[in-house]
Parts: sequence; C-alpha cells; structure tokens
Amino acid sequence: MASKMFTSFPANLAEGRIPAVQAVCVLFDGTNGRPLATMDGTEITHWRTAADSALATKLLAPPNPETLLCVGAGEMSEWLIRGHRAVRPSLERVLIWNRSPDRGVDLAQRLAKAGIKAEAITDLDAATREADVITTCTRAHQPLIKGRNLRPGTHLDLVGGYTPQTREADDEAAKRSRVFVDRRESAFHGVGDILQPIASGAISEADVLGDLYDLVGGLVQGRTSPSDITFFKNAGGGHLDLMTCEAVFQQLGAKLG
Repeated sequence: MASKMFTSFPANLAEGRIPAVQAVCVLFDGTNGRPLATMDGTEITHWRTAADSALATKLLAPPNPETLLCVGAGEMSEWLIRGHRAVRPSLERVLIWNRSPDRGVDLAQRLAKAGIKAEAITDLDAATREADVITTCTRAHQPLIKGRNLRPGTHLDLVGGYTPQTREADDEAAKRSRVFVDRRESAFHGVGDILQPIASGAISEADVLGDLYDLVGGLVQGRTSPSDITFFKNAGGGHLDLMTCEAVFQQLGAKLG
C-alpha cells in the first residue's frame, strides 16, 4: 500500500528554483499496515512517468528513430528524453521547443554537457514534421501538436495533459493514428487528449485500441506497418507510484540485506 501527498505551485517556475509539483510517498506493508519507507515523491514521479512513456516507445515507436522532439522544458522533460533514448539509442538528435525559449536553451545546454546532441528550436510545426518520436510535457489547454504535420511512422507520446481541459494534440492527430493509453481506467477518467476527440466525433471510444497491459500481454497489435502513426497518452495514476515505490524499496532492501 502507498499514499502520495503532493502540492502544485506553478508560480515556482518563474523563480526557477524548485519544481512546480512536489510530493512525498509513504509505503506501507499491505498485510499489516506497518509503515515501511518515506520517499521523495517528486523523484518517484519523475522515474515512473518517464518509465511509463519509455515502455510505450519500446512497444510502439519505429525501430530506429533518429530525431526526438521534446515539447516543454520543465522538470519532467529531461527525464522523458533520457527514458526515450534508453529504449531507442538511435535517437541521436534532440529538438526542444518551449513556450519560454530561454528554458529550452537551458535544457539543450544541460543535455549537451551530458554528450547529447540537442538544440532549442522556435518553429514547432517545422520540428513536428522532422521528428520520428515526439514527447510532450506541458500544461497546454490548446493543442500544440497538429496532426497535419505528423509524417508517416511517427510515434507521439503525450504526457502533460491531466484534466479534461488540458490538451496537447489536436483531433487530426488522434484521427490519423493508432491510439493507445497506459491504462484505460486512468485515460477515460478525465484527460482531454482522449475525451475531447471522442466528444468531437474525431474518434470513438473503440478507436482507443488498447493500453500497456494489452500491448505487453500481446492482446493487441501495436505498430502494424512502418507508416503507422502511433498515439500514446500517458495518463499516469497512483498505481504507478505504488509500483515504483515497491521496486525502489525492494532494491534498497536487497542492498541493505
């Protein structure tokens, strides 16, 4: 069992000192309720979110992509970039777009110091047309990724939208794609990138072909041809925090033991 408490202070971003979202996780023994560990929930959030998207990229992205576009340069962006590159090492080039260009430049410089070929860009539509894999981590309420700019074979990973009002890709992106989610219960509970194109009639609920459980279990087929555009919504959920906390605790226990 696990409990997660978090705060969200977007104004922190303006100061540039601490993340907007901060959290703490407490892990309990599921058989007797005994507290086992208290963990930095912000780090857990980074790890589990990036791993969730990386798993989808491993299952859905083209086998040898070269260009990764990251939309958003907040705290989550670097983790997502590293996650995608871990499962697709062929991603040698990273393009970064951010609403505030300076933050994109800062991220590109940090990545460059780590030996990653990264550059900040200002033309998002042009970068969308170049990318093989696109990951988005913003608080956008209007779509940033336009389906008309997605070239055949692209994999789209949507992370930032977390309410019915937030959205990162338009109806055309969903309509052109094979659509998947990380977990049906989370995705249909209240995320705009799934609910809004269904509400508009661009897609139907049946067009959401499966989730990670279906893909890993072989119940649905992901990419069927090199020209497929795959659309993945990382909706998150408390189950990921629990799974990650448990994995960390088991590794710590093995080291301490």
